[in-house]
Amino acid sequence: MSTRRRFLTQMALATLAFPAVVRARNLNSRLQVASVGCDGKGYDDIKEIGSHPKVTYVGFCDVDSQRIANALQRFPGTPTFADFREMFGKLGAGFDAAVVSTPDHMHALPALQAMRLGKHVYLQKPLAHSVAEARLLRLTAERMGVRTQMGNQIHSHMAYRTAVKLIRSGAIGKVEAVHSWLSNEGNGYTKRTTLPNPGPVPAGLAWDLWLGGAPARPYAPSVYHPFNWRDWIDFGNGTLGDFGCHLLDPVYNALQLTAPLTVQAECVGVNEQTWAKAETVTFTFPGTAHTAGDTLPLTWYDGGRQPDLALARMPTGSKLPTNGSLFIGQKGTLVLPHVAPPLLFPEATFGVNLSVSEQTRRARRLAAGEKDVRKVAEIAFEESRNHYHDWVDAALGGPETTANFAYAGPLTEAVLLGTIAARCPGEKLAWDAPNLRIPNHPRAQSLLSLQYRPGWEIS
Repeated sequence: MSTRRRFLTQMALATLAFPAVVRARNLNSRLQVASVGCDGKGYDDIKEIGSHPKVTYVGFCDVDSQRIANALQRFPGTPTFADFREMFGKLGAGFDAAVVSTPDHMHALPALQAMRLGKHVYLQKPLAHSVAEARLLRLTAERMGVRTQMGNQIHSHMAYRTAVKLIRSGAIGKVEAVHSWLSNEGNGYTKRTTLPNPGPVPAGLAWDLWLGGAPARPYAPSVYHPFNWRDWIDFGNGTLGDFGCHLLDPVYNALQLTAPLTVQAECVGVNEQTWAKAETVTFTFPGTAHTAGDTLPLTWYDGGRQPDLALARMPTGSKLPTNGSLFIGQKGTLVLPHVAPPLLFPEATFGVNLSVSEQTRRARRLAAGEKDVRKVAEIAFEESRNHYHDWVDAALGGPETTANFAYAGPLTEAVLLGTIAARCPGEKLAWDAPNLRIPNHPRAQSLLSLQYRPGWEIS
């Protein structure tokens, strides 16, 4: 019997082994969680999800045994594994949910395996390493009826929630265009364009498991693991893939966007190994109830590029935030810094923008009888939600999450289409979303899905 067939049989048997016991133990009780990826962002996710009073960890998996220490110190006694497939097989019906916080190229497989076992999934952004994977994740979550959440935690932050409310309420009128940017230099982790020299694999790291479904290559010290993988096309999705599901989230959410019609990129530093150093990616979306026309242009910038400051209609001497989005509406503009409250312009129309604390102090002064003759932008700030606890509550039978795969899947698809455009610079790609096709560009079409190493296939 092949290793893959043996594993699938083992999981099927494990799924049937303890159903009555687990149902009795978990109903209105505790969520038993297994985590894949235990340090860095993985540890953050473990810590935040584990702060929910009804979470119990039943398994920690990391391909690097040196990177489980923090999780074990916080949640001692949790069983540990190097291979998520072994963990899922051994736990069987003894876990209810999985948290997946791995490099991008290994997002989809553990998440799919968990959902096919009927487990709820919290999966880091972007959901997948390819458009086809993102589509499969969404459809699998829908078919299995599990509760899901993408790890774009700022989706639940006061700043983004407030911006979404303002846009949908028509504060700046119908939106004519959007610009989003991240000012860091692309390919900023390794500065490489060619394969590095190989080196010895450090003790405790299972390099073959780290590679997973990606093409085989030798280990190279301080180049891939534990963090610099983001620059490499085989493992990460570059700057746009890293931050697109953050910065474009309030855009997608506020305007209730669907799939783009076209996407085109202009970039520098394109090569076959690592992502571009700087890029401008232009999407055309169908119009919605919140946009001014039949289509909406959305432009992404990174590598130090930004939109023209004049578009923001900010006061003289102002600067755009380092990272953020600019919504251009028929009545004015909304500038949304990354993880900071939105701002409305021009001030002649909306008044002075006050921070949350300034607005609170002003309200107290006015209540005490003081006068304030300034015209102040009327922004009612939304409260933040706990992105992690919302998922736990949903898995325990509470309300559906708001960054579930039904929402996060199409957002991720759009982001990853942008990364495909960056590998075909200057070409306007047409997107046939229902049929998962780029009909006018065969090479771009071939980049929608990946080839996997034997034993690591996704289907």
